[in-house]
Amino acid sequence: MVKIIMRSYVGRENVYDIGVERDHNFVAKNGLIAANCFNKSHSTAYGYVTYQTAYLKANYPLEYMAALLTANSGDTDKVRKYLDNCVSMGIPIDPPDINRSGLDFTPAAGKIVFGFSAVRNVGQNAIACILEAREEKGEFKDLGDFCDRIDLRALNRRTVESLIHCGAFDRIQPNRNQLIHDLELVYDWAQSRAKDRASGQGNLFDLLGGFAATNSKKANNAFESAPKAPDVKDFPPQEKLRLEKELLGFYVSDHPLKSIQQSSSVLTPINLSQLGAQKNDTMLCAVVMLNNVKKVVTKKGDPMAILQIEDLTTQSEAVVFPKTYERISSLLEVDARLIIWGKVDRRDDQTQFIVEDAEQVETVKMVMVELNPQQASDDQENHRLRTILQEQSGDKEKAKIPVIGVVQAGEDRYLVRFGRQFWVQDSSTAAQALQNARFPAHVKRLIGG
Repeated sequence: MVKIIMRSYVGRENVYDIGVERDHNFVAKNGLIAANCFNKSHSTAYGYVTYQTAYLKANYPLEYMAALLTANSGDTDKVRKYLDNCVSMGIPIDPPDINRSGLDFTPAAGKIVFGFSAVRNVGQNAIACILEAREEKGEFKDLGDFCDRIDLRALNRRTVESLIHCGAFDRIQPNRNQLIHDLELVYDWAQSRAKDRASGQGNLFDLLGGFAATNSKKANNAFESAPKAPDVKDFPPQEKLRLEKELLGFYVSDHPLKSIQQSSSVLTPINLSQLGAQKNDTMLCAVVMLNNVKKVVTKKGDPMAILQIEDLTTQSEAVVFPKTYERISSLLEVDARLIIWGKVDRRDDQTQFIVEDAEQVETVKMVMVELNPQQASDDQENHRLRTILQEQSGDKEKAKIPVIGVVQAGEDRYLVRFGRQFWVQDSSTAAQALQNARFPAHVKRLIGG
């Protein structure tokens, strides 16, 4: 490797390796000349690889994307991007599955299944043990069958819990909380059976296996004698997804914002992936998940925060300056679903979101105003409506309730977002004032409304 100590144009020189004649030569030590060129054979190789990968993606998209995810499994940002690509290509992504997953991302029945290696707390020995047991005697029937056939010296209780929480048993038993309760009993039961087998004692089902097989096929399945815990309700959806993300690094089976995607789009027409296309200082509203909160102290000693936020499209960074932080700090908790208001800020070719206000999505209310086409197009009616809303706004900093116009034209229904200057302070009072002015209005929650 030649170390370049200076650059100087030395006139026209012959470059025999690729034929570039100008501005590609550098003076090295002792008057030697080094050529900085991109060789033709190298270009040809890159072109050929590009053609191959394009062909594979076009003709074998499932296998190609699975290989791409596996090759980049150590880079969370790239994996997230490729998972989003899969969704846009119509390729479903499933969480790990004890009966379908391999070591890495696996194409299976038109889907891509997360590999066991993606699950935290699941080591290489445990994975090898699972795959060997599955290969030897087929699919696992339930948790008891799994624990009975697996070498529990390779899979401790924490490993099995991780597999349950990430959804690996969902196709067998979707109630993850029930499995966690069952595991307390089943794991000890399976350990006891393993000790009996190791000592050559066996148990009643083992000793009578041949007899049971001829009289009752069901009785021959020793795992059916595994103890069960009393029935319990499953974890709340938010808790299931939180644990899933903790173990996989991503929401896979669902996303906390997906259930409110349609209703939140009324308030937030722009998603985070579109921030870069917005002009500087553009005022925006977004519904996001809060992934991380980093508290920072300014030179003056005032607290502020840098947030990692995400929506259904991408992740981004948001900044909360001291004045805003003082008002909304109690809302800034990891995994909180928030609606945030703020503006776009570009610095050093990076786009970030400057938060000016926030509210939990569970508490967001909207005032819905019913308008017929004549009212919507009549200037006098519009002025009357604006006047009422401005009266209900009062202090703009306290006016956090959006107003949505609903225009019914025949069978078509159109939603109109009123600007932030027309948002109101009290939903019930505003709705009543609108009704008194012969504008049918009602209050609706963003969630469950």
